[in-house]
Amino acid sequence: MSTGSTGTGTGGRDPDRRRALLEAADAVIQREGPEASMAAIAAEAGVSKPILYRHFGAKSGLYRTLAERHSRVLIEAIRARMLSAEETPDRVRGGIDTYLSMISENLNFYRFLMHRARTEDSATHSVMSTVMQSLGREIAELMAGEGTPGDRIRAQVWGHAIVGMVQNAGDWWLDHPEVPRESVVDALTDLVLRGLPAAAFSEVSPS
Repeated sequence: MSTGSTGTGTGGRDPDRRRALLEAADAVIQREGPEASMAAIAAEAGVSKPILYRHFGAKSGLYRTLAERHSRVLIEAIRARMLSAEETPDRVRGGIDTYLSMISENLNFYRFLMHRARTEDSATHSVMSTVMQSLGREIAELMAGEGTPGDRIRAQVWGHAIVGMVQNAGDWWLDHPEVPRESVVDALTDLVLRGLPAAAFSEVSPS
């Protein structure tokens, strides 16, 4: 969840100005978290709220653009970490660790997107739900490998279940900063590898 591409199309607006507005939004949200306001973002960018709205079509457009650009960074980081490992345990551990690391390092932004923006705006809710579904599919593909159709269906169920489990455990951990991240990663990895049949995981070479 760090600065990436600008997300949705510019709709004919100056891409450099649009990028500057997004960077201003990033700065305010990282500083103020869920309490960040459109007025504060406009002030940070040195523009009026109407100009901010002109570029994004009200706050829902800004929320959606931020969700898209930051979630893309998250997915790519997790995918890269998982595919960089050859053994299944290392892939599972790496994916979980990357997710927890990124949400903790971008705590205010995570809480803004997952709690405030997701609650206020249905489009943002849809974007973040799509992110979780994409992660579920990524994990399912690693689990299924070249198995039978029945195996692949089961892998899809397990892949999405794992994502939900890690997300909820991550939310709990963010409220308990005294717990080392490594302990959470160890517990979740152990649950995934030992709590699910080992046969569910196929050794898939990174591509």
